[in-house]
Amino acid sequence: MPKYPKKKLAQLIIQACVQNDIEQVVISPGSRNAPLTLGFVNHPSVKTFSVVDERCAAFFALGMAQQTRKTVALICTSGSALLNYYPAVAEAYYSRIPLLIISADRPKRLIDIGDGQTIRQEGVFGQHIFYQAGLEEPEDSEKEIPVEDILGNNANEIKKALKIAQAEQGPVHLNVPLDEPLYETLDVLDEFRHLLSEEEPGKQNSLLDEVPLNVEELEEFAKIWNQASKKMVLIGSSDPDKLLQTQMSHLIKDPSVVVLTETTSNLNDPAFINNIDQLIFPMKETEFESFKPEILLTLGGMVVSKKVKQLLRMYSPDHHWHIDRRQALDTFLCLTHHFEISPQLFFSQFFFLTQIRQSDFQDRWLELKKQRKELHKKFLDQAPYSDLKVFEKVFKSLPFGTHLQLSNSSIIRYSQLFDIPSDKTIFCNRGASGIDGSTSTALGAACVKEGQTVFITGDISFFYDSNALWNNYIPQNFRIIVINNGGGGIFKIIPGPKSSGALDYFETTHSLNASHLCEMFKFSYRSSRTTEELDAILKDFYHPSGRPALLEIFTSEEDNDSILRTYFKSI
Repeated sequence: MPKYPKKKLAQLIIQACVQNDIEQVVISPGSRNAPLTLGFVNHPSVKTFSVVDERCAAFFALGMAQQTRKTVALICTSGSALLNYYPAVAEAYYSRIPLLIISADRPKRLIDIGDGQTIRQEGVFGQHIFYQAGLEEPEDSEKEIPVEDILGNNANEIKKALKIAQAEQGPVHLNVPLDEPLYETLDVLDEFRHLLSEEEPGKQNSLLDEVPLNVEELEEFAKIWNQASKKMVLIGSSDPDKLLQTQMSHLIKDPSVVVLTETTSNLNDPAFINNIDQLIFPMKETEFESFKPEILLTLGGMVVSKKVKQLLRMYSPDHHWHIDRRQALDTFLCLTHHFEISPQLFFSQFFFLTQIRQSDFQDRWLELKKQRKELHKKFLDQAPYSDLKVFEKVFKSLPFGTHLQLSNSSIIRYSQLFDIPSDKTIFCNRGASGIDGSTSTALGAACVKEGQTVFITGDISFFYDSNALWNNYIPQNFRIIVINNGGGGIFKIIPGPKSSGALDYFETTHSLNASHLCEMFKFSYRSSRTTEELDAILKDFYHPSGRPALLEIFTSEEDNDSILRTYFKSI
């Protein structure tokens, strides 16, 4: 028979989460969180995961929520454990991913008196959280308030947090003081449904619940749109969406419109500009002026391409409109209007008001794309073994329907230079753009996705998050590709560090390899140092096997930056 915690506050939290469709809970071991752990582990409606390292646990949960778009709960013990969640909380905040952080705490009377594992936990996430509340344990309350009233106040806070996490698609935090004894149990949960019932339905996360834009107001923007002969649509990171794909493919029927997509946009069309840096990185700034738009229409999340940000900030469009139902991103420092609506609903209204405008704007962009593609192929056909050549081969080798996870730094930037087929879904932690939890995120995503997940990472990012492999839930078909160029290659590519006289403090040079980690964590390990070795391994690397596998590809740190510079000059 399942055992549930005797503590009423823990019971209340568990029932609220179940009632609000929390299906996955990631728990890091500890004692102060025992009542919560007991309750969730024993509840039949919840799937629980035990991940020891709190930083890894938080990114693991983030990967799950990234794929399902449903709130995933995180539970930790008191003290510094909670602080290890912060990198993932910041990523969730900027990538708009729903997480419910539930931190166990000591009672307030034990804070700041020298008791062990106590820090000031309330409000610890500062400005990187959508809602936070400190709950109160009825049995430990110093106030002369009936237990039912205290529970009612707690219930209101819990309901509010859960509603905000899902509606805003972001992280929320509940701090839960729990006094000893911590391990007392009951056979059944008390009934708190009367405290958790909703008087009115919460905000939903569906297109059907959105309010359309005012048509008269939209007509004014349509007039500006119809008069412009140079219009650019730039799409940052986005979840795969068939409706949006159809809408963007319809939009480019207008020759005055060019659509630029990032690798993480998950949108594809032969008439899209899908390798932004490949086109504009070799451009001189004055050359871009003839390609700049009158209207810039942006949607999606963060934009990787530093070059396009520089050029659009320098050569500002007359109008910059951003479409997002939650946030207005003024990435290019020239935002003139924010349409607070989903792109799908926006275009379903906007298309009825637009007219095709004759222009050579799209043709000029596509002609440049054609030229760059030809030069790209010519260079790669003759390119020596290097990061650039490795990426070409790895991307070509990916099986149909692969769920692709990319780490930050050089990996995401190199990916922007290649065509990745539309059957792939592509994700990267571009909210805060850190390297710290990429492996853990990929593992969390793999645990909730059918099919094979492949994670491509750099060596520093991989070693930084190596505790991610300390995880009992890794699917056997999970594959990791580590491109090991000796550390911190991005700092030889970007201007500044190499000429600073302190390159050793920017790079992270090393002679490490992943073989011993793979042995410890029961991964199959293979490595390559030549084109021939790589070709041979990739033939069967993705095939079914009895355990997850890692391929470590070694390249020369001395050659990579010079080959990449030569590549940009040649195209």
